[in-house]
Amino acid sequence: MSSSPSTSSTDGNTLPFRAPGPGPWEAETTHFPRPITRFAAEAFVRSFPRGFAEGTARYGLLLSHFKAALVNGFIYQQPVAFGAPEGAAGPPPKPVLWLLTRLHPKMRARIETSRQAFAQKLWRKDLATWDELERPRAVSQHLKLQAVEPAQLSDAELSEYLGQLHAHMEAMVLLHHRYTVSCVIATGDFLAHALEWTGASSGEVLALLQGTSPISRGVAAGELTALAQSIQGNADARRILQGSDAPRALAELTALPEPVGPQARAYLDIVRHRSVGYDVCDKNCGEMPELLLRAIRSSLDSKSVEQALAQRAEREQALRARVPEQHRAQFDELLGEARLVNRLRDERGVYSDGWGTGLARRGVLEAGRRLVQRGVLADAEHAVDASLSELQALLTSSGGPARSEIEARVHWRKTKTVADIPAWLNHPPAEPPPAELLPEPAKRAARAVDAVISNLFKEVEAQSSAQIVRGLSVNTGVYEGRARLVLDAADFSRLEQGDVLITRATSPYFNVVLPLLGALVTDRGGQLCHAAIVAREYGIPGIVGTKVATQTIADGARVRVDGTTGEVHVLSAPA
Repeated sequence: MSSSPSTSSTDGNTLPFRAPGPGPWEAETTHFPRPITRFAAEAFVRSFPRGFAEGTARYGLLLSHFKAALVNGFIYQQPVAFGAPEGAAGPPPKPVLWLLTRLHPKMRARIETSRQAFAQKLWRKDLATWDELERPRAVSQHLKLQAVEPAQLSDAELSEYLGQLHAHMEAMVLLHHRYTVSCVIATGDFLAHALEWTGASSGEVLALLQGTSPISRGVAAGELTALAQSIQGNADARRILQGSDAPRALAELTALPEPVGPQARAYLDIVRHRSVGYDVCDKNCGEMPELLLRAIRSSLDSKSVEQALAQRAEREQALRARVPEQHRAQFDELLGEARLVNRLRDERGVYSDGWGTGLARRGVLEAGRRLVQRGVLADAEHAVDASLSELQALLTSSGGPARSEIEARVHWRKTKTVADIPAWLNHPPAEPPPAELLPEPAKRAARAVDAVISNLFKEVEAQSSAQIVRGLSVNTGVYEGRARLVLDAADFSRLEQGDVLITRATSPYFNVVLPLLGALVTDRGGQLCHAAIVAREYGIPGIVGTKVATQTIADGARVRVDGTTGEVHVLSAPA
């Protein structure tokens, strides 16, 4: 039975938040903390469930997918179990589920698929498909669209190009989520077993994955590493990097003879049009040349990474010693599988929708610039709050929303956050069934999925104060530095070498700024969130799941991040 509609009321605006259907609906707070743009909304709502369902079907998971829906611009989602009726509030009674998983033909077939996936290590095949087919094909499609210069197109041609960009972005969202299960199932399997065998914390176990995701140490890590190595031996390049005019420095760097010039162009070509967020309202890397220049500078020093990796073998031996001897061979095998596929976690986003969304933004902003010249829009950035069909209509003078309507949408998107809306519509879901109730193949998969989900979003319950913010430590060490509050992409340009990043949550598209950081602190996330991965990859202190860091720590404050205690101490107010 549905509850009465909830409401959101801020800045004098009140809107009812009605569930888009029966059953529990949860606000998606990690990837879209603000209302999603009209241009991106359809692509995400259609492709996310489809891609996720394709992945779970390949691995025979009893979680089928998440429905996604828009409620006043915010994304709400609903978990859907395999074979469950529309809007189911939770699993059937335990005796019924026991019988279904052992007698129902479709359920038995699904569980057999799961058994075969683990037996065949299906993630290995998926990783090979990604490396040999999916990633090269995606990059080729990106570069083909990137080769088009939107400013040179007629209005009709730009309208058609926007359609291509939108379809491409939707395909890239689908690709991203098609590999969601592939990239985490082996990690969850290793984590679940290691926790059972050792009694260790999730952080201790996951620390053994350090060094297995090069892409997490900076977007296009291979190209950036090659560029850094060339710059080390080139006095002209090192001189250019000291310049304060970032656009000029980057231009001069790309103009240098081989090997620096071509390598600089190769790096910039694959990062400049990538988004630093999940939506077309988020800036592209190329819109922040100062940030790119600082990232190149910081890439010249990888000592912290090397020092951190040197400690991994010691931690591995210590944890392995806690595993009962009869399970050590399996511990080694599971760890090897988790390490093998770990890089796919970030690569699937960086090479798919991160790039596709950035390309869409470039086209939308060109349409926005033309509409500003005609007086249709007040700002080119406002174009992101028109849907594809609306933007095409505005561009070809065949209709579309009024300027005032677009401005109202912009205001709503910029002034509302998930803090203003109900966390659940209708009611929260019932607890998932205990894994012990399931047949063995399904039990293994369920334990792996539970290990992943609980460590993606689990946050601490410790109370924070104005001077001490508490969270979940994801990498040890102590660091003092200046806090830099990053609430949206516009704040990235102020990041400097050695800053402490304070943000709601990070994504793979933040990777271009990460070489600058001395430590990072987030409101949301657990031991398997993106911020935890990059803290371990860089060997810097990291604290996640504080819930209140962005509300408590002032931009520019001096802070000490203690990765041992999971505390951030505010040492002094902003200068």
